[in-house]
Amino acid sequence: MPLMPGAEPYSAEGDHLGVLVLHGFGATPAVVRPWAQHLAAAGHTVSAPRLPGHGTRWQDLSATTWHDWIQEAERCLERMREHTDTRVVMGLGAGATISLRLAEVHSDIDGIVAVNPVVHSERRDRALLPYVQFLGAVPWHFDDVKRPGSTDLGYDRLPLRAMHSLTRLWALVKSDVHRITAPLLVLRSADDHLVEPSNTTWLLANVRSQVEEVLLQDSYHLATVDNDATAIFEASTRFAESLGAAA
Repeated sequence: MPLMPGAEPYSAEGDHLGVLVLHGFGATPAVVRPWAQHLAAAGHTVSAPRLPGHGTRWQDLSATTWHDWIQEAERCLERMREHTDTRVVMGLGAGATISLRLAEVHSDIDGIVAVNPVVHSERRDRALLPYVQFLGAVPWHFDDVKRPGSTDLGYDRLPLRAMHSLTRLWALVKSDVHRITAPLLVLRSADDHLVEPSNTTWLLANVRSQVEEVLLQDSYHLATVDNDATAIFEASTRFAESLGAAA
């Protein structure tokens, strides 16, 4: 199945500081490419993969599970280990969820940047997912951007089977969150139509490592292509470089 134009993965060779940048559920690397390019322009080694099932058609996403997404991220992380001394994982939405999971199971991750992280949903209909997951997909609006003209090239339907798998990842991240020892930078949009503020509240209350929170006042969920994008890029670069300098 052909890729959507602009959904290609991105990578760049750089110095000893390696950064893995992960897009969210139903999205594509397009939503994090400017972020990854900013990090690469600062001289760092960067990888922004296309997670399995994304960037083609929603049916492809429906055929994947959280295991597939984690495995692709781990494959990029393993390749990065060959050329870097310090490694930081960054993600948007479910990409932040995957970043948290990676930090739970890989002790050589030195830092995490989570933009609008998600570990649960307050929607009442979430309880129906185990029963409706085989019914295909429902119309959905992933493109939550405040700035006119910005987009993530994502799907316009929500694959229920894949969504159910994502909720299993949420539960796993929550159960093992105590295993995170790397410093965490969380950037949260004050107005997010896809992820409730309680996700960040829970995370800040339960992560035992050093945590810093930044509130984004002028963006919706897809903040990396929204009005606060530059602030995210600069804050995450400073954060990663501080870890590299300390290594």
